[in-house]
Amino acid sequence: MALHMSSLFLRTLREDPADAEVPSHRLLVRAGYVRRVSPGIYTWLPLGLRVLRNVERIVREEMDAIGAQELLFPALLPKEPFEATGRWTEYGDNIFRLHDRKGAEYLLGPTHEEMFTLTVKDLFSSYKDLPLSIYQIQTKYRDEARPRAGVLRGREFVMKDSYSFDVDEAGLDKSYQAHRDAYVRIFDRLGFHYVIVEAMAGAMGGSKSEEFLATAEVGEDTYVHCASCGYAANVEAVRVPTPDPVPLDGLAAAHVEDTPDTPTIETLVAHLNERFPRDDRPWAAGDTLKNVVVMLAHPDGTREPLAIGVPGDREVDEKRLGAQVEPAEVEAFTEADFTANAALVKGYIGPGALGSEGSTGIRYLLDPRVVEGTAWVTGANEPGRHVVGLVAGRDFTADGTIEAAEVRPGDACPRCDGTLEAARGIEMGHVFQLGRKYAEALDLKVLDQNGKLVTVVMGSYGVGVSRAVACVAEGNHDELGLVWPRELSPVDVHVVATGKDEEVFVKAEEIARELEAHGVSALVDDRRGVSPGVKFKDSELIGVPTIVVVGRGLADGQVEVKDRRTNERRSVAVDDVVPTVVAEVRGTASVAGVSGGTGDTGDTGATGATATDGEA
Repeated sequence: MALHMSSLFLRTLREDPADAEVPSHRLLVRAGYVRRVSPGIYTWLPLGLRVLRNVERIVREEMDAIGAQELLFPALLPKEPFEATGRWTEYGDNIFRLHDRKGAEYLLGPTHEEMFTLTVKDLFSSYKDLPLSIYQIQTKYRDEARPRAGVLRGREFVMKDSYSFDVDEAGLDKSYQAHRDAYVRIFDRLGFHYVIVEAMAGAMGGSKSEEFLATAEVGEDTYVHCASCGYAANVEAVRVPTPDPVPLDGLAAAHVEDTPDTPTIETLVAHLNERFPRDDRPWAAGDTLKNVVVMLAHPDGTREPLAIGVPGDREVDEKRLGAQVEPAEVEAFTEADFTANAALVKGYIGPGALGSEGSTGIRYLLDPRVVEGTAWVTGANEPGRHVVGLVAGRDFTADGTIEAAEVRPGDACPRCDGTLEAARGIEMGHVFQLGRKYAEALDLKVLDQNGKLVTVVMGSYGVGVSRAVACVAEGNHDELGLVWPRELSPVDVHVVATGKDEEVFVKAEEIARELEAHGVSALVDDRRGVSPGVKFKDSELIGVPTIVVVGRGLADGQVEVKDRRTNERRSVAVDDVVPTVVAEVRGTASVAGVSGGTGDTGDTGATGATATDGEA
């Protein structure tokens, strides 16, 4: 049965919501698809729920096609399995915790690795039961510190998470590839442009990890790609090409110089060029070594200072740093922290005070570009003084390296002689090769062909289902409103009755009934006393791909058919409108997704999709 605007639980808005930051948030609220309950929590209204269910259907069809089986876990989960894997502590403040009336501790599931693992352990015990892929589409919960952008980044969200279970790594490779191929089909059908990039596994653990990013200027993730070789990676996963070490023989001795009033790289470089000019070229920021101290807040409540040394022409990228130190969180090093570490001279921190052998004992990690034999100007741990010509490997060492410096357009590609370009995207899917992390923690083993107990190898694969609705909206709108791809639209056709003549409303109802009889769903704007202008604006805002206008032309035996994707209008004989529209809907549906679902996988051997541990 067709939907009717006169009775539909819907109110469109003319003004943007005050908290809307991105187009999808603005338009989904204005068009009556979602309604805010509180920060990061939204109600799905009837039209929005239809779109959400269409995303679920696409995901379900492609998962079923690779032989994955659907189940459903509870959202309310006991503490104990998460304690066994360490994630009860690692998640910190990012999960919702609660107690029942007896004092037992629970959480609202942010993701379900533990539940999947324990369920397989409970039911399967032999290699003959594997390989196995199981999945669910379920509401998840995370206590986001800054929920924003509507349903793109919420505290409650719908996610598809699936897991593969294999006897060995060879089996995992096959399961991983099957899921990756399914994801390509899913995102092609959803109708937005995406890229597949290398990514960090993060707190999820495991080895290989790829991410599916919808390209969008409002995206929270920055990725880089190389036009020469197809390399693509989330900036968190980029590995800096490491220069060859420089021979130590013949290098000049380091010397300390007075450099008053030079607490910044800019002031230091200006002072060097004025007081100590070079013969070959001017001093530059890249000749200096910047030492940044941060505080790591670990999930167990402990706090640890960490120093990072990067070339002075680079900033420390908080997201890259955060990905390297998970599950700890990065906090600023405060004045109180400097007071507690008196050996650190703010603005003039040098390697001599850092590392296991330094005066502070603060752990010290270097950018990979700071290789043995490279000479630097850096702090001397004294106010107004710097060391010139301090050589890595000769005059100082660190406790290790860390990939924390910003990645910039024009940087060298890690794979070829090309350079990197930067863009932004929205994480929509993430695939991981988890390995044995959770199986070992929860003792998931099966008997192999030789009767020997072996630990099962797992893969994890996530898709942000509710996020996909917003992501499609980001890539499919114009100045008038939403423009849904055919396969996701809440209905196939929006029939608009305009004017006051009863014949117009009767014919609109007749067209809608005939369309429904042909399996084409319809929404009828049958509101009386509403101006044609308001109805047109609502139809454009709601964004159904085909709009049929029944109005003044009916007297001449004509109705108007509008393609919302191109906004082209044409007159069609009223007797021909149903077969015309049915053919259009079915013809478009047969190639659903081609209007935007062009996945850019680059070199499929290394540019791929990442799976995050939760909301994709």
